This record gives sequence, C-alpha cells and structure tokens, in this order.
Amino acid sequence: MLEYVNLDLALPQDEYKKRLRPLQQRLYELEHAIFDAKVPVIIVFEGWSATGKGRLISLLVERLDPRGFRVVPITPPRTAELRYPWMWRFWQKIPARGQMVAFDTSWYRRVLIDRLDKTIKKDELRSAYQDIAEFEEMLTADGAVILKFWLHISEEEQAKRIRKLRKDKLTAWQVGEEDLLQNKRYEKFTGYVEDMITRTDSPHAPWTIVEASDRYYMRIKVFETIIASLEARLGLAASTGTKAKRPRGTKEMKGAVNA
Repeated sequence: MLEYVNLDLALPQDEYKKRLRPLQQRLYELEHAIFDAKVPVIIVFEGWSATGKGRLISLLVERLDPRGFRVVPITPPRTAELRYPWMWRFWQKIPARGQMVAFDTSWYRRVLIDRLDKTIKKDELRSAYQDIAEFEEMLTADGAVILKFWLHISEEEQAKRIRKLRKDKLTAWQVGEEDLLQNKRYEKFTGYVEDMITRTDSPHAPWTIVEASDRYYMRIKVFETIIASLEARLGLAASTGTKAKRPRGTKEMKGAVNA
C-alpha cells in the first residue's frame, strides 16, 4: 500500500504562499459554522517522526478562534492513567458539540508504538482494534466528524531529518528513543501502519495518506482535505469564497466553548 505513495509530489513556495491564506480564512469561517451547527470535529494526526506535525498543527490553529479549537498532544500514559481502561484518557479529551480538537498522535499509539516496542500481546492488540472501532463508531453515530491523517515519508528522508534535528541543540530534544526505533525498524513499522489503516479505515472515520516529503504540499493537502470534509458535512458550497452561514446578527462565537 504505502510503497505506491508518490513521495515526489511538491509545491512551489510562491504557490504555497498564495494558497495558504485563503485556506486559513475558509477554515476560520467553517470553525464558526461548526460552532453554530453544534458539530464536534476530531482531527487525528499520525505519521512518521520528523514529518512536521507540530508546525502543521500550528498553521491550522494560527488564525482560528481559540475558543473553538483545541490541540491535544498525546504522550505515553502516566501512572494515574494506567489505573483506568486504556481508552479512558481519550474519552476525557473528545470535543464538546461545536468544538474542533486536533490530536497530535492519538489512541493509535496503542497499535503502533506499543506494537513496535513489543509491549502489547496479540490478544491485547485484537482487543485494542475492537475498542478503537467501537470508540469511533459511537462518536460518529452521535454526530462527530472524524478525520485521520497519516503523514508519510521515506526511510531515507526520515533519517536525514532526524540527523538534522540532532545536530542542533535547540531541536535535539525533539528526537527520542521512539523516533530512532521507528527509523531503525522502518520496514516492520510500515507493516504495522498498513495493518492499522486496513483495519480502521471506514466511511465514517476515513484515513488520508499525505505525501509529506515536501512540507508545502503536505500542508496544503491537509487544509484542503479538512475544508472539503467540513463543507460536505455542513452541506455548504465548495471553497469558492462563499462564507459559511451564521445566525442573523451574529458576527463571532457567543461565549466560550466548553472544554
């Protein structure tokens, strides 16, 4: 599956700059439309280490109303979280109605990193996939929009980016043992990713594979995919400058969105 992804796709910087601002504006309009329609939106970012997830999410957030958009970074479960069923901590982070939440990695850590670390047994892996399927089905049945992105780069490109990060003292901290293990076992991890996508891609919670060798191409594709999906969910016209509708007399969000 992933071997057929065209990692040579790229976008010139001038075209990127020309297209980014209108997309940020459209996403801002859709954020308000989502709030008015009371639709919860979940955006999941998974991918190889060093693909630029952090900067991508920063660009998504940059021009949005902070009352309607939240970023949730996922780290290994802590002591207190280990006392509960493994999905418990993710239920605590789902968006309120009308709110958008971006997960910087997610519940898929269970079937990717834990599998790579060999800290999950076969029966636990099967159970984890079942838990994920039920989790996403329940959320979408309740009206949520779920968008999942896999940011893909080659083994060589990842190794090059990791070396660059480690050379600079200001960025070396971004590279951990998990990142090095990913690259060391790139082929095996690719198999885990393909298994994950095959098992969990569905019409109600689809995966989008994003060619991430070129950061400009990657960012524009993610923006356009999110916008098209939200427009389809809201029944709005495609992105041609048409503004998302709001109630009469309303120019901005009324009050804060519940966390």
